[in-house]
Amino acid sequence: MLSIDPDDPTPIYAQLEQAIRAEIVSGLLPTGAQLPTVRQLAMDLRINANTVAKVYSALERVGVLKTQRGVGTFVGESGEPYATRPSARERVLHQLSDRLLAGAHAAGLTIDEIIGHLESRRR
Repeated sequence: MLSIDPDDPTPIYAQLEQAIRAEIVSGLLPTGAQLPTVRQLAMDLRINANTVAKVYSALERVGVLKTQRGVGTFVGESGEPYATRPSARERVLHQLSDRLLAGAHAAGLTIDEIIGHLESRRR
């Protein structure tokens, strides 16, 4: 279930994009899964529909999502097409881990707690 934290200083659109990507990576949103409509997700999360539309559009541009007019928005075939080359994948992993570790440090979490949590999400 996608969620947004209004107290988080991260912009709402960035939180939503990260949440969608996280659900794809974790397998909660597999390839071909249909996402809620823009209007429905905006109502569920109590955010502006334009914000949801902006995130869907951005994820569609990079191939993570695909929209079929009159049918809906779905998880794309490849999920993360921009990270196909090893160097690109390493760069993305480095950036993600830097953000994760900085956020964890600010929250008082240890790297062992992070690793334990990530391992539990794999199951």
